Amino acid sequence: MKKSNDDKKKRPPNPVLLNPPPPSQRHLLAVDMGLRTGIAVYGPDGRLKSYRSKHFGSLAELRKGVPSILRESPPLGWIWLEGGGDIAEVWEKQAAHRGIDYRQVHAAAWRETLMLPRQQRSGEIAKKEADGLARRVIAWSGAPKPKGDLRHDAAEAILLGIHGALEVNLLDRVPKI
Repeated sequence: MKKSNDDKKKRPPNPVLLNPPPPSQRHLLAVDMGLRTGIAVYGPDGRLKSYRSKHFGSLAELRKGVPSILRESPPLGWIWLEGGGDIAEVWEKQAAHRGIDYRQVHAAAWRETLMLPRQQRSGEIAKKEADGLARRVIAWSGAPKPKGDLRHDAAEAILLGIHGALEVNLLDRVPKI
């Protein structure tokens, strides 16, 4: 049964919007979006806390999965997303519902911040370079090392997260990685 506009207006206010986490507890969630999604969480100190890759079989599965990811996350101040289209709308709506600052960026933005021009000559080269750079971020942060291969979507989420941490002032400069 669909809710009417009157039912929607009677909903209690979102407690997250009324009581956002204090700055000392705000984390950043970086998402390299797709049905194969890379996820990286950065703490208030600007260091990588966790990362993973999640495969969604369909857009419908993604719509169901995003709220679970957000519920399982520490208190979020920001969601940074690389990508667009229908999948981006799912993340954007969930961020708005929870009162989380949402930013959508292109890969070129974080690549410019973290890579040399020769490392960005093509998307293929940049993806290969992202693996080594992400591994250095993992080591610098003290996050657990990957148990196997580091998927490119997780690597790119890690790098998007460093870029985001700089932009929202969790970090004051690019770490020596």
